[in-house]
Amino acid sequence: MAGPVEEAPAAASPAASPRDGVTEETASPPAASRPRGFRWLLGEDKSVHKALGGGKTADVLLWKEKKTSAAVVGGATILWLLFEVVEYHLLTLVSHLLIAALTILFLWSNATVFINKRSPDVPEVQISEELAVNIALALRADINKALVLLREIALGHNLKKFLGVIVALWIISEIGELCDLLRLLYIVVLILHTVPILYHKYQDKVDDFAAKAHVELCKQYKVLDAKVLSKIPRAPPKDKKEN
Repeated sequence: MAGPVEEAPAAASPAASPRDGVTEETASPPAASRPRGFRWLLGEDKSVHKALGGGKTADVLLWKEKKTSAAVVGGATILWLLFEVVEYHLLTLVSHLLIAALTILFLWSNATVFINKRSPDVPEVQISEELAVNIALALRADINKALVLLREIALGHNLKKFLGVIVALWIISEIGELCDLLRLLYIVVLILHTVPILYHKYQDKVDDFAAKAHVELCKQYKVLDAKVLSKIPRAPPKDKKEN
């Protein structure tokens, strides 16, 4: 007597076919289905590394150059301790460092005559014209953008930008009352060496939370605009001159 006929195994779905090289577990979700979050700052196809410039600076901020990153954070910490804890002054510190460096090099150069060794090779450091021009052009572009924004706000054409700048300046003023410039710069260094790497590791979770927060803020802004902002008189926009 013949036994029960075994059922043939179901055919593998195209998505799980090994010939395609991508399975359901390894397939990444499409970009349109991902939470936008802070991706408007990076661009849809940009990574955190590319958004930071994609060069050595990005490697340092993302701790790909661990020795350099640790040296930057360690150096900033030492300077902060010297100025804030030991209460060293910047001019005094620079003068003492120059005195020590010049004294060591001077004695070393003269001692080589008696010990028959090669004098120290001090490189000649100069700022190239190309570097100076590039820095000036970058500063010029940023300053022009800021001036255009300030003019647009002063003419009363964009209430949203006006409120954003006022809030940003108020936050800066409050931060200035809490800490001095040196402490603020040290905090900025720490933020630059922690926030990008944390966002790089937990990008999806942060984007999901930011997207929900952005939707809620948009709802609150619409309510504020309907009840308050829309009733504030604004300057009429000027007609653009025809070329």
